[in-house]
Amino acid sequence: MTTLMETFIENRELVQPNHTNMHGKTHGGNVMKWMDEVGAMSAMRFAGESCVTARVEGMNFERPIQVGDSALVRAYVYDAGETSVRTRVTVEREDLRTGESEFTTESFFVFVAIDEDETPTAVPSLSVETEDGERLQSRAFDREGGERAP
Repeated sequence: MTTLMETFIENRELVQPNHTNMHGKTHGGNVMKWMDEVGAMSAMRFAGESCVTARVEGMNFERPIQVGDSALVRAYVYDAGETSVRTRVTVEREDLRTGESEFTTESFFVFVAIDEDETPTAVPSLSVETEDGERLQSRAFDREGGERAP
């Protein structure tokens, strides 16, 4: 059984001019792509199967990320159904020169595990064994406003 903390993944993207809009800020589509990729990696680590995006539960952009900053993307699985995997994905803007960071974006992704025939397949139960895991899971449910999968 995979634990919540084992699904925690973080990745950084250095924001280049080709990632930005005409205002020099990261284009939202690039942020969404990075979030989807890291969320899927977390879901696959949990499921032990390929996972595809089924739904995105809102996308809140609170602050921009400027060219030259790093986009720090974090994801973890906080709930699972029979074939579905729910992940919380957050992004922080990070100034690599100073180490200063601030929260920019958050979303909740639902992925479906698929087998070799691209048919939905069962996922294991999620185990939450540490206080950090319990805190992350509670935070996800509180922020999402959702209920646990049946």
